[in-house]
Amino acid sequence: MDLRKRRVVARTIARPFEKFFERISGGGILLMFVTLAALLWANSPLQGYYNLVWDYDLFLGVSAYELHHSVLHWINDGLMVIFFFVVGLEIKREFIAGELSSFRQAIFPLIAAVGGMLVPILLFSIFGLSGEASKGWGIPMATDIAFSLAVLGILGSRVPLSLKVFLTALAIVDDLGAILVIALFYSHQIYWSYLLIAFGLLLVLVLANYFDVQIIHLYTGIGFLIWFLFLKSGIHPTIAGVLIAFTIPARPKVKINQFIPKIKWRLRKFRGLPEDDTDFVLSNEQLSAIDHIEELVKEVQSPLQMIEHHLSGMVNYLILPLFALANAGVTILAQDAGKNGESAVFTSLSLIVALSLIFGKAIGISLFSWLAVKFKIAAKPKHVPWIAFVGLGLLGGIGFTMSLFIANLAFQDPALLDQAKIGIFFGSIVSGLAGYFLLRHVLKAPTAAGEE
Repeated sequence: MDLRKRRVVARTIARPFEKFFERISGGGILLMFVTLAALLWANSPLQGYYNLVWDYDLFLGVSAYELHHSVLHWINDGLMVIFFFVVGLEIKREFIAGELSSFRQAIFPLIAAVGGMLVPILLFSIFGLSGEASKGWGIPMATDIAFSLAVLGILGSRVPLSLKVFLTALAIVDDLGAILVIALFYSHQIYWSYLLIAFGLLLVLVLANYFDVQIIHLYTGIGFLIWFLFLKSGIHPTIAGVLIAFTIPARPKVKINQFIPKIKWRLRKFRGLPEDDTDFVLSNEQLSAIDHIEELVKEVQSPLQMIEHHLSGMVNYLILPLFALANAGVTILAQDAGKNGESAVFTSLSLIVALSLIFGKAIGISLFSWLAVKFKIAAKPKHVPWIAFVGLGLLGGIGFTMSLFIANLAFQDPALLDQAKIGIFFGSIVSGLAGYFLLRHVLKAPTAAGEE
């Protein structure tokens, strides 16, 4: 009986994570189709239209405050801010009440993530690229959470929940590392006057959070101004999205243990009012009771969870696919191919990016995981062989979204950017396939007893 109760409790705790996992992995499968569509479009007779669409000039604002940018720029510096905002919300939630909320929970994926960032950077640097090509060192450190979880999701029930949680937490720490790298190393000339005003407004949001002000429009309105100031300051505006996310209140007005009694009291009041079966119009008292119930439903959700819940679908099924469609289109056979007919994009940079993703991530994640257990800093999940962590490391080599994003910041030269994209595609595809088949081989199908 005790064992059955433990399993019920475990499933209750795991259910919110599994919903998050399904949503993210579903978005990853959509990204695969969109990426293929972008590649086919960019290498078809309609290639000219591909460039025309994303280079089209759009403006926002009025008079002196007008911003003129291409569609591609608005996607990368505008819509992707929402993606990074949601990433910031996920990071904050994980550190407050998720898999990173305690030292014991966080240390294992955190150490693995550090290895998964350092080793690819080291491997990229060892090859000794010079000039602008050397700026791509940050590309192989990134893990695409949607793609990696999508591949893990294809494996189905043979993957223990502990490994799904491990990879998710690792990817979230990886995102945090990529955000820090973008802020410190891939920002342009800084205009401090704009930045100081932006941080002043951020302080206003921090104080609003501290005093438990839960007016969503306050955070979104000031947040828009902060994004604009970051855009003008030279610091990449996606960083603003993360910083704003950290200020969103994570505490609900109504605590969970107070919610059910209050709802029951309101329902009893609703049922206790006079009823007329022939009348389909609610009385004012009944409408008032419903209003109070709706208010309670809103107040039991923290602003952080409510915003993340409403934006995650738009990010996974609109913003990221649009980003992939705009950025994944690279001409495989470049027009400036050499005399021997080889494509100009298949160069040493392409190969180094691919190798750093495939081997850097696999070695870094599995080695640092092993070291964490060897030195008794963390404990490995039971009944999971070490070779499975090599498979997870390979899935970590699926860089895609974050790698493409860093590549766009690293390279001004379109030829180098195309070479980096080829390396990202090749490395991500090989990593995903190798990780899938390795995990499929080493992870056994679940027994009737299930995972303990």
